[in-house]
Amino acid sequence: MPPHGHRGYCIIRSQFLFLVLSIFRSVSWPTVVRSQAVQAENVTVLEGGTAQISCRLQNYDGSIVVIQNPRRQTLFFNGTRALKDDRFQMVLFTQRLVRITLSNVSVWDEGGYFCQLYTDDTHHQVATLTVSVPPEVPTVEVKTEAVEGGEVELVCLSPRSKPPATLRWMRDRREIQGVVTQQDYGKTYSVSNTITIPVTMRDNGAQVSCEASHPALGTQRKVRHYRLDVHFAPTVKIIPPPGILREGDSLSLFCSVTGNPLPRIVQWSRVNDTLPERAETVGPTLTVSRLSQAHNGTYLCQAHNNYGRAADHYTLLVYEHVSVTPTAPPTAPPTSHPAASVPASLTPVGAMDPRDPGAVVETQSAVPYAVIGGVLALLVFTIICVLIVTIWCSVRQKGSYLTHEASGLDEHGEVQEAFLNGNDTREGKKEYLL
Repeated sequence: MPPHGHRGYCIIRSQFLFLVLSIFRSVSWPTVVRSQAVQAENVTVLEGGTAQISCRLQNYDGSIVVIQNPRRQTLFFNGTRALKDDRFQMVLFTQRLVRITLSNVSVWDEGGYFCQLYTDDTHHQVATLTVSVPPEVPTVEVKTEAVEGGEVELVCLSPRSKPPATLRWMRDRREIQGVVTQQDYGKTYSVSNTITIPVTMRDNGAQVSCEASHPALGTQRKVRHYRLDVHFAPTVKIIPPPGILREGDSLSLFCSVTGNPLPRIVQWSRVNDTLPERAETVGPTLTVSRLSQAHNGTYLCQAHNNYGRAADHYTLLVYEHVSVTPTAPPTAPPTSHPAASVPASLTPVGAMDPRDPGAVVETQSAVPYAVIGGVLALLVFTIICVLIVTIWCSVRQKGSYLTHEASGLDEHGEVQEAFLNGNDTREGKKEYLL
């Protein structure tokens, strides 16, 4: 309500002014040829600002000018303050214009201010004062908790504005349609916009915004940002160390945990056994020093919150420690010739043990096998050559024997034919021999 100081004093003074005004009106005045008039101007101002109320006079001849508030209380009488309210000030009084100011305006100051000119005929005009109340930055209320797979209900509220503010929900520059409600509080209005949206784990931390627009703000917006807080069960993943672990090494396992809310406690355990004596747990990290094969087994990391439980496991396999004995290459006797480079194929090399892919074992040099292979190849080649020569000689000797045998048969046949014919065989033989 507008301030009222010294109410009794103001009432007495107003009665006195009206008495003077009645006496003034009862006196007969000369007829004025020119008629007087008054005009008022409407005013719109923001709450908390300063309003200027002006009364324009026409053909003013010194008649009484009275300015009253919407409750018909006299503020000024011919430039004299009638109501004790320091927020009202007379800033101008001329024959053409009367102007007062009202500072720190509130919605309760809104209404019609009367500019009255008392002559033979009373003239008055009303200057309407309109007070605009721009909205503050809206607030966001969470009506239902956001849980993965469910829905969240958000309410954007602008508790006080005049005229009513316009509220919009925005996400990624797109408007989210909601349900708008409005409540009238007499001089101001309360506006709300309610949305219901489904949420998943990926929506956690996503930003939505509530924007308030109003004629008093022009193109500006009052914006409230809100990040979704989606609750979900935890996830667990063990990050193992790289490489192969051997006896005497140290093991360090890190358990990566997510969830909302984030689990406060991470539990390490060993399946069907207890943790080793040298095991240490610091938060999500498990450390075991000086490993041995007795530490082999499956290790489990577990975490939970109000929305679920999760676990992950790691199987530890510790290999025996393999000592590698280096083999010194044979040294050649010193000579006066420059040292020749030894090919890589003649140097000892290391090989992987198939039973343990991480172990390096000692291997023999490849030189003896090369020499033995060469000797065997030469021996086989010699045997093959001997066989070929032997077969060739045997075939030649057999051919010569068959030739001589055929010649002997021909001679025997000629002798037999001569004997049957009664010829001298010796002659025939002689001829044959000749």
